[in-house]
Amino acid sequence: MSAALQLPWEWESSTSQAAKRIEQRRWERRNTTRLIVKPASRQAKPPECLAFYRKHTVSLLRRYLYASMQIGRAPSILSDPVSRGWASSRPIRTFEDAVVFVLDIETCIARLGPLDRQLLGRIVLQEYTQIEAASIFGMCVRTISNRFPLALDRLTEKLLEAGILVLPK
Repeated sequence: MSAALQLPWEWESSTSQAAKRIEQRRWERRNTTRLIVKPASRQAKPPECLAFYRKHTVSLLRRYLYASMQIGRAPSILSDPVSRGWASSRPIRTFEDAVVFVLDIETCIARLGPLDRQLLGRIVLQEYTQIEAASIFGMCVRTISNRFPLALDRLTEKLLEAGILVLPK
């Protein structure tokens, strides 16, 4: 014989019908409140996936490094800049265009957090591996590998807002 307790099929027969109806209404209220859907006008626009543009952002950062060295100035992400100014973006053909491009990229980089700037400076501009950057920052490699793409995405957002990086339509 089994030691398990066997319960009768009609275990709830002692509760009244009114109590069952009240419990049923409570259950329905709890489950229907979860199914409320916001109207389409209030729903936020789905976020754009910026992961596709990470390589474009990296190439813009390398172009920034090259242009800043051409104008005889260390990139601000590696050290403090000498001067700042407002400039608009346009193709680099002359020395002045290179200065404008460097200043535009620096304003976008300045809007990032300090860890994001350091990650981008070490991994993209100074070409450290993520393992080497993790040992420099005293962090886990997994933390660096999670934060670096997010830093690239944040910079991509800033470049899109400034009009430097233009997404195809």
